[in-house]
Amino acid sequence: MRIKTRQDRRQRIKFRLRKRIAGNVERPRLTVYRSLSHMYVQVIDDMSGKTLASAATNEPKLKSGLSGKTSGGNIAGAQFIGKTIAERLLEKGIKKVVFDRNGYLYHGRIQAVADAARKAGLEF
Repeated sequence: MRIKTRQDRRQRIKFRLRKRIAGNVERPRLTVYRSLSHMYVQVIDDMSGKTLASAATNEPKLKSGLSGKTSGGNIAGAQFIGKTIAERLLEKGIKKVVFDRNGYLYHGRIQAVADAARKAGLEF
């Protein structure tokens, strides 16, 4: 696979990470996707192929929490999504997850999601 674009590079890193990271019933995989204007977070049990919980900055329920300078495209919005997904998982009784940065650098919004989820009670 030749790396011609930024997306090719991210895809290659993503495949390399996914060889080592897999979610199961005890520790599902928390994966993050970021676009320019939104953040999407899913918690997946790879053994059964089911999504256990998800959160996104464009959900109608969460748009009320995103006000003022908080949006899906900045660090404040990423922290809000990290806290939200942690609360949803703790309601379901899941405390431990495996963090999948999905080929992105662990920096900026990706790091903000992870730190907020840890602060809200998740372990990874």
